[in-house]
Amino acid sequence: MGEMTRRDFAAGETDRGPGVPSNGLANDPRAGQWDGRRMSKRMIADYKTFIVTDGEGVRNSLYVSGCPFHCVDCFNASIWDFKAGHEYTPKLEERIIEDLKASWVQGITFLGGEPLLNTPVLVPLARRIRAEFGHDKDIWCWTGYTWEELMRPGETPDKRELLELIDVLVDGRYLRDRKDSLLQFRGSSNQRILDVPKSLAAGSPVIWPKLHDQERDIPEIYLRDREAGEGAQAS
Repeated sequence: MGEMTRRDFAAGETDRGPGVPSNGLANDPRAGQWDGRRMSKRMIADYKTFIVTDGEGVRNSLYVSGCPFHCVDCFNASIWDFKAGHEYTPKLEERIIEDLKASWVQGITFLGGEPLLNTPVLVPLARRIRAEFGHDKDIWCWTGYTWEELMRPGETPDKRELLELIDVLVDGRYLRDRKDSLLQFRGSSNQRILDVPKSLAAGSPVIWPKLHDQERDIPEIYLRDREAGEGAQAS
């Protein structure tokens, strides 16, 4: 998969956000080029409960299938196919709602695949979550799109519809040449964690106020401290 040719379909456009164009490390779409209302097959790759890696607090995570960004070294390349996995069903939706009722669960996270190209599943689900829980449960979402791309004239309206139901968006392709293991909840330095309501109100991306990246790799610190301790014992 790493040898696949990636294309910049919007070559010449400016102000598309950090990491765009992606210099052959991902596909870069034109506004409205990919329409989830047509592309989604309503397929789910996975659903995980009570985890802490997909956003703040204890969360449940829904992994949707299908992604045309095709980022080089993508962690979830096995679910680029919109037909991967199994069909989203009313039974699964009921389970998701029941799982969210747990008092220790802060919210739900939408990942993929590309959530903003699976709006036929996620818009109705997000609406139901808001109807049943209000803002007592938060909604996080990962996307390969940048905020600037999502705000372009000509983008499909279902993406904005989903955004208006989301609290926090992690935006941007995963770019191998910007990989950084110290980043909070994201893999490469072009990606951002955005406060969606504040960004919509401001008309520009607003960074999530609780952002807290590590400054040094923890194993590195541990090794240095251990070596210092061994040196002290030897002396």
